[in-house]
Amino acid sequence: MFLLSTPIDLELVESAARTEFMLTSGQAVHFSLQHRSVLDEPLSSWSQTEIADHSADTVEGWQTWSQLHQNYQGPWKELVAHSGRVLQALTYFPTGAIVAAPTTSLPESVGGDRNWDYRFTWVRDASFTLEALWVAACPDEALKFFNFLAEAALTQVRKGADLQIMFGIRGEHDLTERTLPQMRGWRDSSPVRIGNGAWNQRQLDVYGELMGAVFLLRQHLNDLDEVTREFLVNIVDAAASRWQQKDQGIWEIRGEPRHFLYSKLMCWVALDRGIQMAEFLQTGDRVSSWKQTREEIREAILSQGWSQKAGSFSQAFGTDNLDASSLMIPIVGFLPADDARVLSTIEATVAHLTDQHGLVFRYIAQDGLSGKEGSFLLCTFWLAQAQAMSGQLDRAKETFVKAIGFANDVGLLSEEILPDTKELLGNFPQAFSHIGLVNAAWAIFQRENGASEDEHDITTRTSTMAQ
Repeated sequence: MFLLSTPIDLELVESAARTEFMLTSGQAVHFSLQHRSVLDEPLSSWSQTEIADHSADTVEGWQTWSQLHQNYQGPWKELVAHSGRVLQALTYFPTGAIVAAPTTSLPESVGGDRNWDYRFTWVRDASFTLEALWVAACPDEALKFFNFLAEAALTQVRKGADLQIMFGIRGEHDLTERTLPQMRGWRDSSPVRIGNGAWNQRQLDVYGELMGAVFLLRQHLNDLDEVTREFLVNIVDAAASRWQQKDQGIWEIRGEPRHFLYSKLMCWVALDRGIQMAEFLQTGDRVSSWKQTREEIREAILSQGWSQKAGSFSQAFGTDNLDASSLMIPIVGFLPADDARVLSTIEATVAHLTDQHGLVFRYIAQDGLSGKEGSFLLCTFWLAQAQAMSGQLDRAKETFVKAIGFANDVGLLSEEILPDTKELLGNFPQAFSHIGLVNAAWAIFQRENGASEDEHDITTRTSTMAQ
């Protein structure tokens, strides 16, 4: 139930409240919208003074938070700090969960059916989000977010089930998708969805993303309890035993499962990080087996994931289709950024996977859905990050500047951009886009300051950021 406090009479038309009024310089009119469930106490309307006081408290709270999170001193300082504020605003404070976006069903294709509910937390976002939070000087928020993910996912792998890819903000597991036929959607883009049908997909990349998050925070997890330690060991074992299976991939393809390269890559990451943390996880007896499997995955990616025809790593084994997620190969440390195959993949992405503005599409191959989506800001920031890591600083900066040019007037980024009209598409604001911005800015900053591409450990960065 909602309660709108307003000093002006409004006209109610269907589900919209409308009015027109005029203000002169120095005047202010305040509105508030409150929500309660049927179990909560009845709401009381607020006066103009009460709304103004609450607004002032909110402004003061954000100003105080921002002052405490200003350690980053690299390029695009204000954009990085602002993206940190966006991630904080997307956080459900009681649990630390960070939603992908606060909206549902804003379309990726106007008038089409690529409309999804993003008001949930994805395990996939874990390591990307934690790195961005750390760069943006939000270590407490990073640890709280990790704790939420670990607690939400704890019981699943022990039971032999796949690790669920996403959770509700209170740790809910069942996110069954349904549609709201009474709502026509933004610009007649229907259906409007509640819940997300991808919640029970098999997506093998989540093992690597979770272990990547643990690796990033390992110096701050010294008091790891036995239950959590066992859970993390099971995560690595699951990646080792399931990496050869098909799945729906990072982009949650709603079609037949495939051998997606990115999923194999992230299973490699799970094993690689597990091996590096063997002492921390007390798994010395597993290291030999994990190393053998890690090498098997590496050989499979290099032999089956490389397309000679495309001159690039491909979307899935045995295909020539490009996919921007291949840019993660140097970012996660699978191959050096100056490896000839990585450089060729970067060039193929620029040549065949970008729009007329230089923004990167996720992929162009058919995905089983109608309509054509826009270019993807996260993938554009991945390109900038990979270019920076490979020593192409000028090109990295150029790519970065193109992407940030699509922020709106208050610095918020969408998920996608419609190439023909430059319209912002998808749920908004998009956490992934702001995460990509922060991590790309950091990569450029590192390279400018002579850091090697191997310096990925964010837990050692605080002293640099504070200079």
